[in-house]
Amino acid sequence: MDPQTQSAQTGRPDTHEMVVVHRMFRREARLFPGLVRAVAPGDTKRAKVIAAAWRDNRDQLHHHHTGEDDLLWPKLLARVDLEAELVLRMEEQHQVVADTLERATAMMDGWEAAALPDTRDHLADVLDEHEAALTEHFDDEERQVLPLVEQHVTIAEWQALNDHAVETTPKHKLLHALGALLEDASAEERAWIWPNVPPPARLAWRAYGQFAYRRAVRRVRGA
Repeated sequence: MDPQTQSAQTGRPDTHEMVVVHRMFRREARLFPGLVRAVAPGDTKRAKVIAAAWRDNRDQLHHHHTGEDDLLWPKLLARVDLEAELVLRMEEQHQVVADTLERATAMMDGWEAAALPDTRDHLADVLDEHEAALTEHFDDEERQVLPLVEQHVTIAEWQALNDHAVETTPKHKLLHALGALLEDASAEERAWIWPNVPPPARLAWRAYGQFAYRRAVRRVRGA
């Protein structure tokens, strides 16, 4: 059953949408440490490509978590009792993830400028820490917190979170974000994602967006 149909029947959001979004961030967090380690010493051209892609992903993840911090956790804390400690854990894990991003950001400029091997290796280690922290957070959220969302959050409130994601993504990056979301989506997931894409964006995706996304992925990840 697609999320729209289930939501209409239950009066509650289908939080599998969040699982699809998490899958995108999991993939990128898994890839970046290896991409950084593969950059040859002194290859600043390649380092700039990886750094730019990483910053885009960092910003997208930051907006994702800011939306939850502002629009989701306060509502849950006001409506749950014994499970409140789970929501507080989500906030704490957000901070741990943010700390790894801040540490990586502090190292990224220097590595990009000179592509020194020591900086590269330290940066990759921090990115490994980031992946571990993000994986722990997403696992806990999907297993323990999303069921609470389905019980205590309305469809309109859930949609506000989705709207925030679109509004905080720069317009010139929306098609790339769509491609990143669709990349690992199943046929069933694509079937319910696609109708929610505005018609102009669908046309742009078919005309050039999908090809631009594939080129960008090849540029970052290689053949």
